[in-house]
Amino acid sequence: MRLFLLPISTRQSLIYCQRINQQLSTQTTYLDKITTKASTTWLHWEQKDQGWQKRVTSYGNKLFQRLPYEEWALKSIPPLSARRRQEEIEGTESVSLEYPEGIVEPQQVENALQIYGSKEKQAYHMKWLLASIAGMPVTIPFGAIPVEARGGSQHLQFLSDNKLIKSSPSAILRMAYMECAMTKVVQDIEKEVDSIASNSTEGLTAQDREEKLLLSQDSGEVIAGHLEIPELAAEIKRAVWQVEKSLKAKQELKAEKKELDSANEEGAKR
Repeated sequence: MRLFLLPISTRQSLIYCQRINQQLSTQTTYLDKITTKASTTWLHWEQKDQGWQKRVTSYGNKLFQRLPYEEWALKSIPPLSARRRQEEIEGTESVSLEYPEGIVEPQQVENALQIYGSKEKQAYHMKWLLASIAGMPVTIPFGAIPVEARGGSQHLQFLSDNKLIKSSPSAILRMAYMECAMTKVVQDIEKEVDSIASNSTEGLTAQDREEKLLLSQDSGEVIAGHLEIPELAAEIKRAVWQVEKSLKAKQELKAEKKELDSANEEGAKR
């Protein structure tokens, strides 16, 4: 099993699992069958020209776009079965974790593993599962996502607690992030020019500047290309979109608070 720790911002990272031997496995779990059937059903509904099924998928896709990227990421990690537990303890199945060299420090790797495998994170998955049940039939096709995410989180906790993960810096990921950085610099300059042109120069405070995006929407294709994992592109794009939206909301809230404080000061002078 091959794990990747991919920083999205200076504070948030995405963990993704590539199941190396997945294509060799002849065992299919009951949950895998449910997930496959659900995905096929959802795709069939999306292809409808109109009707309630089309409306359900349109609403559902907007809903699941808001499903935290951590849920989708943990879904990639297989649940901890008795067989897999034994193989990992005995060392017959190795677990590696790669992160971009020079961008992520070893201590940050350990912190990320603890967060993704925490009890709080597992409780959060259960919350989403209950929400999925409450939202039927809209959430039926993706109702298994919180279950898989919780299983992935528990597996990650087991690996971390037993120190079974062999982490190492990746020169390939470093090259990918350097390429992404060049693209992002150009995009940031363009945004700054647009901001000046529109007289919108209100920035973040020094404290808020501590968290910055490291990737752009285009980074997913770049990193996925370097790692030769096409399906990873969508996961990175979703994570960047969510983090970017969150940071923008914080900035707007800060600006509104500043305007309100300024108005209150003016009112007090009168």
